[in-house]
Amino acid sequence: MTQAAPASSPRPLHLTISENLLAEINDGTYAAGEQLPSEHQLMLRFEVSRITIRRAIANLASQGLVEAQRGRGVFVKEQHKVAYRLSNPLVFFEEDLARQGVTSSIHNLAFDLIPAPDEVSQRLHLKQPNPRVYRQIKILLINQSPAAVDTSYILPELGERYAEELQQQMTFPTLEQHGIVIERIEATFESSHANYELSQYLEMPLGSPLLTYRYTAYTQGDRPIVCGAAPSRGDRLRYSVTLSRTPASDEANYGKSPNSEEFEDSIP
Repeated sequence: MTQAAPASSPRPLHLTISENLLAEINDGTYAAGEQLPSEHQLMLRFEVSRITIRRAIANLASQGLVEAQRGRGVFVKEQHKVAYRLSNPLVFFEEDLARQGVTSSIHNLAFDLIPAPDEVSQRLHLKQPNPRVYRQIKILLINQSPAAVDTSYILPELGERYAEELQQQMTFPTLEQHGIVIERIEATFESSHANYELSQYLEMPLGSPLLTYRYTAYTQGDRPIVCGAAPSRGDRLRYSVTLSRTPASDEANYGKSPNSEEFEDSIP
């Protein structure tokens, strides 16, 4: 258990303290319904002022992790995280949540044609000079509450043709409705923190910890068509991954489709 906040930490002390307490909530040091140490005890432990401790607790409370009970103290709240299960065969986000009885939707923030950033050009294998892509920024809502902010980059021919639908529905099901099959998704995860914009969209304090899901989606012929990143609130969304051994014969054909040549004809 951490005994003091690092004096040389470049981040605000109250955020460092709230992250330490969050880690202890997640590892079971403080279980649901259990009381956190008093302000005085936390002041001694982290060697900081009362106002710093109150800010740290307020940060946790704003994320729905703890609640203050008048005259009693601060208690850990039971968490109701939704899990998106990443496994084979591929199941899309909203489909997996629907199976769990959870409602998902989007709130579109932006949808525009922009010059492709270098990283996006590489991920989408764009070889032409000065490539352009459609960028979409949307809030992913779980039971009407913001859970993630998804910024995706879509091939221009797809973005132009399906612009109206993409601004109202989830990306992958929309494409599949038009015969653009998602064969596989490459994904990575990394930790990040909420900047001002994300803190506003996700309704959480500036600097709060986030888990960012980065992805690239491939269609027939192993062609990348969409890539993006979705920073998410850890108190509302988690990811579950199933790993299995893939026979060598399957690996040799992974990402390939007998209809791969049909993709070019499916996009006007």
